[in-house]
Amino acid sequence: MSARDTDWDGVRLHVVTGKGGTGKTTVAAALALALAAGGRKVLLVEVEGRQGIAQLFDCPPLPYEERKVAVAPDGGEVYALAIDTEEALLEYLEMFYSLKRAGKAMSKLGVVDFVTTIAPGLRDVILTGKTSEAVRRREKDGSFVYDAVVMDAPPTGRITKFLNVNDEVSGLAKVGPVRNHADTVMRVVRSPETAVHFVTLLEEMPVQETTDGVHDLTEVGLPVGGIMINMEHPPMLAADDLAAAAEGTLDLDGIVRGVKAAGLEHDAESIAAALSAEATEHARRTALQRREKEQLEKIDRPRYTLPLLSDGMDLAGLYDLAESLRAQGAA
Repeated sequence: MSARDTDWDGVRLHVVTGKGGTGKTTVAAALALALAAGGRKVLLVEVEGRQGIAQLFDCPPLPYEERKVAVAPDGGEVYALAIDTEEALLEYLEMFYSLKRAGKAMSKLGVVDFVTTIAPGLRDVILTGKTSEAVRRREKDGSFVYDAVVMDAPPTGRITKFLNVNDEVSGLAKVGPVRNHADTVMRVVRSPETAVHFVTLLEEMPVQETTDGVHDLTEVGLPVGGIMINMEHPPMLAADDLAAAAEGTLDLDGIVRGVKAAGLEHDAESIAAALSAEATEHARRTALQRREKEQLEKIDRPRYTLPLLSDGMDLAGLYDLAESLRAQGAA
């Protein structure tokens, strides 16, 4: 697949959100690897201060600077940045108000925490602003420093408020550097170069939050990307066996015979009963996944399915997920 055969041709800022526990940081990292494949340079940004990116790439905690964390297939590079709110605020004060020294003094006095607490909209402007700056940054020859930027963003319940910074700063500033900065951020966030992707599991609450999140973003005119279905459990039984398990009509005597044929003569009935219960639970989970997937199909956006990794998540698994995203046209 060439770098142009993607659903997101022209998108340079990929915002990844999802309900807590859906694996959004993992999917954001896999997407960054997928986008970097083929010799491109991608920045992966973390805004929540959890150092989840460092854990995924098995590297020390990230400082407040852009660092290469991985080499993608065919020679691409993934850089990562864990945004420190305090450092970013000091940077902001220096850039717009020439107050770096004063900012450091404010930090020692705890004023930075105070400011971002009473004006959380300013905090979001700083975090989104740092990311949008990386999207716009150019080399001396005019080319972009990064081919794409991926943001591991706040959870679905907060994403609309987080990205819609113009509304957030309306009560803080009508004119001046804060307003101008917010306007610049919004030009990037609302542009065709941005896509907000939702990570979900095939479970009722994550799917409902995804549906609500897509609706909320659409209502305020923010660009919705794709739906990333993470950790799908593959069916382990044939369709007829799944139906029988769901209906409670499995051939228990046949299972007992199979257990005995496998050399487990002792307590074969108990083993068969446990296997039957497992099959029934598997059928229930498979039906739930099918129902939730049907709900997601009502959302008119591209969908990508990422498998449950049987060996757990490690660096090799991350590359497998990246390849899956590429194969489905996400990168």
